[in-house]
Amino acid sequence: MANTIEVKDLLDAGVHFGHLTRKWDPNMAPYIYMERNGIHIINLYKTTAKLDEAKDALRKIAASGRKILFVATKKQAKDIVADLAGDAGMPYITERWPGGMLTNFVTIRKAVKKMATVDRMKKDGRYETLSKKERLQVDRMRAKLEKNLGSISEMTRMPAALFIVDTVREHIAVAEALKLGIPIFAMVDTNANPRDIDYVIPSNDDASKSIEIIVKAATNAVKEGLEERKTEAGDDQPKEKKEKKAKKAKKAVASSEEEE
Repeated sequence: MANTIEVKDLLDAGVHFGHLTRKWDPNMAPYIYMERNGIHIINLYKTTAKLDEAKDALRKIAASGRKILFVATKKQAKDIVADLAGDAGMPYITERWPGGMLTNFVTIRKAVKKMATVDRMKKDGRYETLSKKERLQVDRMRAKLEKNLGSISEMTRMPAALFIVDTVREHIAVAEALKLGIPIFAMVDTNANPRDIDYVIPSNDDASKSIEIIVKAATNAVKEGLEERKTEAGDDQPKEKKEKKAKKAKKAVASSEEEE
């Protein structure tokens, strides 16, 4: 697979630094290499193996045309995720997780439709017929919705998977995905429980360099999947054209026979 990440790359980014030993989750023991100065050190060989596994699955999801929702609301992760997920054409949430985002998706879609309604009002002139006070209220509502739901405004159906940075912080997102059986990809630090995560990527989820290298690897895999989808679509076009030409030829032969 392209864009292979070596252990040295992860080491340089500080992916191996876990939490204080007293804050660990025993379920992370298989992914811990050692303890140093009261801090758990993550086994980066296991991280690379798990990352490759996650990348392969993400590539396949993207190639199928489905969406992966990226979730990261912590300060050091939000800008990184917004840039990388946005560049890959995937939806993301970097502000507060809206309760019921998945389990009450219909309500979330209604909120998104409100944004679309305001946009239409501005285009067709109805917005200008409102009073100054009403316009201010509409603008505030639109700005608030944009802040919380802007990046998912075009997500018309449930995501095929979630990619989460810090499962402890995003526990509500994890719980909703589990309830609905949506696969979870996640950066899991030594203080988190990996048991509920489908694709565990043992890694430091606090340092910006660590977050960037893992999320970039994930979004690159998504891009690969999208490219595969484009290529397959391109390969199918000539076949369709050939079929159309064959049909036209058959019609021409049939019409000529009738004339005779």
